Amino acid sequence: MRWCLSTVTASHFRALAAGKGGAFKLSAKAMNRRFLALPLLACLGACASAQSDYPSLAIRPAERAIGTMQPPPAEPVLAPAPQATLDKVSQLAADARADHQAFLTQVAGARAAITGARGAAVGDDSWARGEAALADVRAARSKTMGPLADLDRLYVDAGTQGQATTRIGAARDEVQGYVTAEDRTLAELSGNLP
Repeated sequence: MRWCLSTVTASHFRALAAGKGGAFKLSAKAMNRRFLALPLLACLGACASAQSDYPSLAIRPAERAIGTMQPPPAEPVLAPAPQATLDKVSQLAADARADHQAFLTQVAGARAAITGARGAAVGDDSWARGEAALADVRAARSKTMGPLADLDRLYVDAGTQGQATTRIGAARDEVQGYVTAEDRTLAELSGNLP
């Protein structure tokens, strides 16, 4: 009698286990299924292999760095700025000081005309005198901006060429302080005009 694997029931297996069922034959189709299942079982067995067959992920001796690393120097060694540049910085700082003093003198002379224009109508004579005085003060402020721009350029040039910028930076900060004070004074005076 021919048996197909798909038609074998639990009762047949019990009969076979008791020795009463006799031998049964499997069809060719059932045999093909059986042989197809063997590679799948082999693959499952490969997944359950021992862990010791895989290489360690620890650092190998060839991957270790050899020698010791030295930290970089704390501060780079900068070349001193050329004497011509330092002379130019000193001259620009002196020019800025003189321009700032001229600005303060201009403010002292213009303050009366500007405060006298407070509350005046636009186009009035006192308003016109106040605007003219404020324009003179703005012109005096712009003279201080020239040395600051030149110092900024020298500072950037020295920095990009690897030269020391300490003296240039100190002069630039001094002139920037003058410009900031002049900006505050201009804002105060401008508030008096309509």
